[in-house]
Amino acid sequence: MLLLKGYRPDDGAQHKTVVEITSVVLGSKYKNLTERFETMRRKRNRMTYEAGVLLSKSEADKCFSDAISLVQKILAEAKSQNPQLELRFGLDEK
Repeated sequence: MLLLKGYRPDDGAQHKTVVEITSVVLGSKYKNLTERFETMRRKRNRMTYEAGVLLSKSEADKCFSDAISLVQKILAEAKSQNPQLELRFGLDEK
């Protein structure tokens, strides 16, 4: 999303910046999905830097499903802004 808009994350908080920009670009229509992705980002951060933080299998499965949905929305947005752009990640479009 950032590259599509002519930006790149370069502030030391790249993961947070990418989630914030994605939320702004996709807009309120995808607010719930981008908020869930922000929650996942925070959990990943805690799991990486804090001892003893765990994630259940069902929560990991839900996070993976949400991530696929978000990537699909980003790909659709990128293609709507530039129809010649074709990015393929092997994800079935819904």
